[in-house]
Amino acid sequence: MEIIPAIDLKNGCAVRLYKGDMNSAKIYSNEPSELAKAFEDLGASYLHIVDLDGAIAGEAISFNVVEKIAKSTKLKIEIGGGIRNEERIKDYLNAGAKRVILGSVALKDPEFTKQMASKYEVVVGIDVNNGMVAVEGWVEVSKVKGSELAKLYANAGVSAIITTDISKDGTLSGVNVELSDEIARASGIATIASGGVRDISDIERILEFPSIAGVIVGKAYYEGTLDLKTAFKMTK
Repeated sequence: MEIIPAIDLKNGCAVRLYKGDMNSAKIYSNEPSELAKAFEDLGASYLHIVDLDGAIAGEAISFNVVEKIAKSTKLKIEIGGGIRNEERIKDYLNAGAKRVILGSVALKDPEFTKQMASKYEVVVGIDVNNGMVAVEGWVEVSKVKGSELAKLYANAGVSAIITTDISKDGTLSGVNVELSDEIARASGIATIASGGVRDISDIERILEFPSIAGVIVGKAYYEGTLDLKTAFKMTK
């Protein structure tokens, strides 16, 4: 199981939100590349980056920051937020990202998403609010269930699915492992849990679910409730 530290970018800074509310952004670092290096030193192999400004605008607002992180570390970067076309995918991969996360477009244009998954390393981001998929920076909630969207991408060549329970995100209230397990079973795709990690007991619980391939850790590290070094040792 892979533990993937997260950096959410807003105005060039590393921030965390509470339940996806942009107005709740708390700044943890003005130098995201230094933060990325710290994650690498602790034992991370992957880094999860979300361009929050880009997710709303549909543009690569934080492109230069991502490029800087890629140049200053050997981390395998997955980047999401506002990626809506092939040109943007190419730009990020050329800048040093390993794979791209398609969220809003995965709901709104499945054919495009499948086409991109056949050409590039694509992760589908399924962000769920009360069981329903939310898009456009979590501002819009659809009438599609997370598991239904996951099924759509079975055998489509997608590298992984990242599933976020928005009601848990940034709350340190525990991971919704059942949601990730459901999506993993529905899709047959390596599924990464996100939202709500608090401490080492969450890592232990996720390890009990062989269907879950990884977990994203953000606020638990920033607030000091999870010792990442210990967590990495448990999963290596």
